[in-house]
Amino acid sequence: MAVGNAQRGVLLAQCMVWLLSLFALTACKNDPLSGANDPKDDSWNLDYIGPSYMSGWVEQITVEDMKGRWFRGPGGSLGSGDPGLGKEYARGWGTLGGNFYPITGADMPKRIFVRWQSVVEQKTYKGWIEIPENARSIMRGSTARRCPDWPDDEANYSALAIIGVAPGGVIKAWVKDNCLGRALVSSAQAEIEPLGPFQGKSDGKYSPQEEPSKRYVERYGIPYGSW
Repeated sequence: MAVGNAQRGVLLAQCMVWLLSLFALTACKNDPLSGANDPKDDSWNLDYIGPSYMSGWVEQITVEDMKGRWFRGPGGSLGSGDPGLGKEYARGWGTLGGNFYPITGADMPKRIFVRWQSVVEQKTYKGWIEIPENARSIMRGSTARRCPDWPDDEANYSALAIIGVAPGGVIKAWVKDNCLGRALVSSAQAEIEPLGPFQGKSDGKYSPQEEPSKRYVERYGIPYGSW
C-alpha cells in the first residue's frame, strides 16, 4: 500500500512538472513582448564614461561576477568635449554610454572596481561600486522582453552596465532597460590612490589633458556637486 502511494506521488509530481512546462511554453507563445526566442549574446557589455571636458584616464576596471570570478575590462580616456561648445556642458552626465566592451563568460556583475586618473585635478582615485539585485533584474529583463513602444522589434541582443567616474572621486552605475532607457542603480565614493598615476611607474606624470578640456576648466572651473 505504501509503495502504491509513493508511485502515485511520483506520477503526480511528474504531471505537475509537465503541466507547468506546458503552461510556461503557452504563456511565452501568447506573450507578444517575450524575447525568449530572439537572438542573445552570451556576454553582457560594460561601458565607462566621464563628464564632458573633465579629462581623465581609466587605468583599471575589474568586474566581480555573482560566482566570485574576476574579469578585466579595458582602460582608456574619459571626458572628451567638443571644442566648439561654449556652455557649461560638464554639469551632469550628458549622454550615457556609447562604447560596448563585452565581459565574455561572466555572470551578472556583483561589484565593479575602477581606478582612474582625474587629469583635470591631477589626482588618481580608486574604489568599488556595488551592483544591487534590482540592477541585475533590469539587465536580465533588458534581453528577456521586447520594448512595448516597439513590440515588433527584437529584444536587446545584450545587457549593458555603465560606470561613470568624475572629479572628487564620484562613481555612479547605470544599467540599460528593455526600452534603451538608463536607470541609475548605485553610487559610491572613491579614495585617493596613494601610488599616484600608473601605480607610481610614471614619476608622478599624468596622461595629457586635452586642449578643449584646458580651455573649459579655465573658463568655467570644475562643477563639483553636479554629479
